[in-house]
Amino acid sequence: MSETKYLKLSGLEPLVITPETNFVNVGERTNVTGSRKFLRLIKEEKYDEALSVARDQVDGGAQIIDINMDEGMLDGVYAMTKFLNLIAAEPDIARVPIMIDSSKWEIIEAGLKVVQGKAVVNSISLKEGKEAFVHHAKLIKRYGAAVIVMAFDENGQADNYERRIEICKRSYDILVDEVHFPAEDIIFDPNIFPVATGMDEHKLNALDFFRATKWIRENLPYAHVSGGVSNVSFSFRGNDKVREAMHSAFLFHAIKNGMTMGIVNPEMLEIYDEIDKNLLEHVEDVLLNRREDATERLLDLAESFKGDFKSNEKEIAEWRNGSIQERLTHSLVKGIDEFIELDVEEARANSEKAIEVIEINLMEGMNVVGDLFGSGKMFLPQVVKSARVMKKAVAYLLPFIEAQKTGKSSSAGKVLMATVKGDVHDIGKNIVAVVLACNNFEIIDLGVMVPPEKIIAAAIENNVDIIGLSGLITPSLDEMVYLAKEMDKLNISIPIMIGGATTSRAHTAVKIAPQYKETVVHVNDASRAVTVASNLLQSETKENYVKTIREDYDKLREGYLNRSRDKNYLTIEQARKNKIQIDWDNFTPVKPNFIGTKIIDVELSQLVDFIDWTPFFQSWELFGKYPAILTDEIVGEHASNLFTDAQKMLNQIVSEKWLTAKGILGIFPANSVNDDDILIQPTTYNLQPTTFLTLRQQSQKTAGAPNKALADYIAPKNSGKQDYMGCFCVTTGFGLDEIANQYVKDLDDYNSIMIKALGDRLAEAFAEYLHLKVRKEIWGYASDENLNNQELIKEAYKGIRPAPGYPACPDHLEKPTIWKLLNVEQEIGVKLTESMAMWPASSVSGYYFANPESKYFGLGKIKEDQVIDYAKRRGISTEVATKWLSPNIAE
Repeated sequence: MSETKYLKLSGLEPLVITPETNFVNVGERTNVTGSRKFLRLIKEEKYDEALSVARDQVDGGAQIIDINMDEGMLDGVYAMTKFLNLIAAEPDIARVPIMIDSSKWEIIEAGLKVVQGKAVVNSISLKEGKEAFVHHAKLIKRYGAAVIVMAFDENGQADNYERRIEICKRSYDILVDEVHFPAEDIIFDPNIFPVATGMDEHKLNALDFFRATKWIRENLPYAHVSGGVSNVSFSFRGNDKVREAMHSAFLFHAIKNGMTMGIVNPEMLEIYDEIDKNLLEHVEDVLLNRREDATERLLDLAESFKGDFKSNEKEIAEWRNGSIQERLTHSLVKGIDEFIELDVEEARANSEKAIEVIEINLMEGMNVVGDLFGSGKMFLPQVVKSARVMKKAVAYLLPFIEAQKTGKSSSAGKVLMATVKGDVHDIGKNIVAVVLACNNFEIIDLGVMVPPEKIIAAAIENNVDIIGLSGLITPSLDEMVYLAKEMDKLNISIPIMIGGATTSRAHTAVKIAPQYKETVVHVNDASRAVTVASNLLQSETKENYVKTIREDYDKLREGYLNRSRDKNYLTIEQARKNKIQIDWDNFTPVKPNFIGTKIIDVELSQLVDFIDWTPFFQSWELFGKYPAILTDEIVGEHASNLFTDAQKMLNQIVSEKWLTAKGILGIFPANSVNDDDILIQPTTYNLQPTTFLTLRQQSQKTAGAPNKALADYIAPKNSGKQDYMGCFCVTTGFGLDEIANQYVKDLDDYNSIMIKALGDRLAEAFAEYLHLKVRKEIWGYASDENLNNQELIKEAYKGIRPAPGYPACPDHLEKPTIWKLLNVEQEIGVKLTESMAMWPASSVSGYYFANPESKYFGLGKIKEDQVIDYAKRRGISTEVATKWLSPNIAE
């Protein structure tokens, strides 16, 4: 299947549904027909509160949000238009695609006129006849949206298998052959109807849906299948326990048969493997119509699940009565290492060779782990715990294997992993390595800051099958391009997997892939790594997979290079004339209570309350906001277990002083000069006046919006007002690497990753803590501030602390300015690598701006004239400036 045949949707971010996509969850709560709360908010025109419902859906894991304004007392056109326009101004919501849901064409079209990105229309059908169907489809195609097609025609709604496939086939043929609608943009809804209603004609409702889904996926090329899952449990309203089980079991079977997306409330889902086994049997008897009395049996059983019923868990010790294979598998799946050596020894005693315990018993258990993770029934923290158990088991067996002089276990392939030269971040890389290792890949981890020659030499020496490159900071992108070029020169033919925060599929296709004759693939998260690596190495998939990847990247690159260039850029001179206008005559900068540099001493215990836990869970690929994520119906249990482990380690870090917090700040007189520069007057280290160079937005803004630069927030020198600016560097990373490495030696990747994640959170907490001290005491420009931690996380305070390398000032070359002003390395020991990464990795640096009008912003793309101007201001060549600014240069 070529890339052009994938269903591609977008909000501010793309959503590409490929064969590897398990299931796309459509959030249902922004629907006035399905949520009383949302209906009330829309009726009362409390749109800000209604936006929070949409935001909660996205935070809760919805990859698309379904918006419906069909209610008799509502002006649906007005409500849909207004709500979509408001969403467009909320990047955290607008990043996901929108499903415009209505039974009225005028509301659908109103939504299509204002929606951002590529949306989905829900829905059209043949119920009003072919002419109306074709008319609506042509308009949807013109608006550039995908479409959901209901299994409904002039004779009514499809209520059995034959009618479902008949209507879907007819609709598909009209859309593809007559309207020329892209087949991959067609999503069928073959109707999910209630089961267990007591009516014989409803017994096949779920089974017919599964069969129709399978038929559609096999006979209508590239089309997808969706549906409203909650309909299936309509008969059990009021019994959430049974409804949750029915939804999960229905989805399990529907996805197996090819369902690709669905409207489902995550709060009404149980984890399939956690459903009470007796309840699951009764539910699946109904869904699959396995017994004549299935409905009666489920109705009887359902009574015992009402109220606060909780299924009785069997005693934990009971699993110890299973076979040796069952016990080993249980230990691996549950991440329990208490009995692993005992069980491994028993397995070894029953095997001819010790290596067989790995190749047979342990790999069978890890295959279960891999299957559960790949199917979304197991989450990343659990997988990392499984890897810990596996490593301990292998370590126990190694001496026996050596004594028998038996070779190593056969593996799925050998993967070399490295964070590129100049970059010190490796949490993501380590997680990918663990996931690959759990799937029988042999991992060679070279660590961080690895120069290209070392990567190449290690790859050749170890005869690896794949090279995995990771990077967090922008300069790492150039390192990856350089490495690809060098490998090509040496005629090396090892596939490369690219990952890390700054990397992207577009950069990989446009910048890296053309430099290397072998395959280069971008891997956006750990869950995809196994699929990519397997497809690259398995003989039955490699040829087609490589061909598809190259076609995808060729088309992506061609589209990028031939895209319509954005002409709406100002020259740098024009942009400077359109700067932020601040009334400096009526503004008096607050004189700081302290001017100069100050070492900051703080106990780790003082930072704990400032931790923002949401990014911590994201680093483990558990997505949702804290604390709501702890009670999320899908990932809540896993998040809670992870949080308990994190709290336990955090207490040790604090009480046993595992890490040391070091910080330094400086506040100095400063004024803006030459439009985009800030002249800082140091008061220590006998330094001369120092200039901080800022960059200015150049894209043409609408409605008179300014083109911003950070220099706009500092009073100009010619204003006659003395202004001030601060900078800082904090770290909680000293001592971290030693502890993390000891965990690795102890075969405990879980805690090695855990302490790095906590170190990063403590560093960010230190930065937040210090910013509070600056605002209220050290500078004192907001001495009356009284915000709680959630308000601090939402940055509800005055002033900002932008950081080099981030959107407002993406140039890492400004970090040495901070190091010079504060004498950072000598005072607190934090160093800069040649790529301007901070070491230790758990460090944060940035600037303080106190002007109440200062706001965070993104630089966006800049034009070549600013790059040339910037190079002159910095005294470097245009080539060097281009290297550092390349991600922000408009082409």
